[in-house]
Amino acid sequence: MSRIVLDASAILALVQREPGHEKLTLALLDGALCSSVNVAEVQAKLVSRGWASDEAWEDATSAIDEVVSFDAPQAKTCGDLITVARPLGLSLGDRACLTLGITHKVPVYTTEKAWKKLRLGIPIQVIR
Repeated sequence: MSRIVLDASAILALVQREPGHEKLTLALLDGALCSSVNVAEVQAKLVSRGWASDEAWEDATSAIDEVVSFDAPQAKTCGDLITVARPLGLSLGDRACLTLGITHKVPVYTTEKAWKKLRLGIPIQVIR
């Protein structure tokens, strides 16, 4: 099992079978992590699109092996990322995802093409 971090956009691509979802294979997802901030983003997006709460939660978490709580050390790192994030328009959720990848020193998977410009010492895989 190798660890990866999933961004909310990658989870939504998987749940909705959007382009790029096929790159998130079962083997790759074995051991996938996601920040609680990003799971909340997915939950909100699905509920706003008409999913029932429990169904949205099941879909939001089904591909994730572990939802990692957003804690104070992550908050500090996330806040520090503003200097590289602001020019690319990255949100708090984006920075929370990247922080989890940095903290665990593992690749981050996203659909956000702008993330390719980041140099944070971790692999960033854009799935479409």
